[in-house]
Amino acid sequence: MQAVMNNTIPRKDQIAFVLKWLASIVQIFGYTATALQLTPLNMYLFLVGIFGWLVVGLLWNDRAIILIHFIALAAMVFGLVNG
Repeated sequence: MQAVMNNTIPRKDQIAFVLKWLASIVQIFGYTATALQLTPLNMYLFLVGIFGWLVVGLLWNDRAIILIHFIALAAMVFGLVNG
């Protein structure tokens, strides 16, 4: 808490914090678009959200987050290109 009050949070952590929330909100919009049958908008929203979380995984050097989002991104791009 003291780090927040002194604004000493490292820049990379600030970027990751904002990006993870933006990516999550975009993915929620993707789920909403899916429920409302708004295709292909839902796919584009998911692509943005997945890419955002992939970047967060890279910033955190978290291999699990990187792996799942890299595979999800590749699968979605493959599906969009071949669909």
